[in-house]
Amino acid sequence: MSKKMIGDMMRQAQKLQAEMQRAQEEAKKMTVEATAGGGMVSVVASGAGELVSIKIEKDVVNADDVEMLQDLILAAANEALRRAQQAVNAEMSKLTAGLNIPGLGGMFGG
Repeated sequence: MSKKMIGDMMRQAQKLQAEMQRAQEEAKKMTVEATAGGGMVSVVASGAGELVSIKIEKDVVNADDVEMLQDLILAAANEALRRAQQAVNAEMSKLTAGLNIPGLGGMFGG
């Protein structure tokens, strides 16, 4: 392999790395929402894997059934985090589409 080919590969790798960093920063800013209990509990999560907000309708708050409320919150939170991860994976797979880089297979859902 010539030095020119190696240099070209290095430049492309640096460009890809910069694009991936930019995409990761953008992905951290995105948010997704999930609900449980027919919309009684709503959770928003960021692409950074953090919960941004939780909304609970007054009708679902029942002191005699705290366990149900806990289950609804947990279900909505887990779904929001799962959706956020899927969104991040989709963005990353756009960048890695067509690349066959050892060690990256499946890392971003691609």
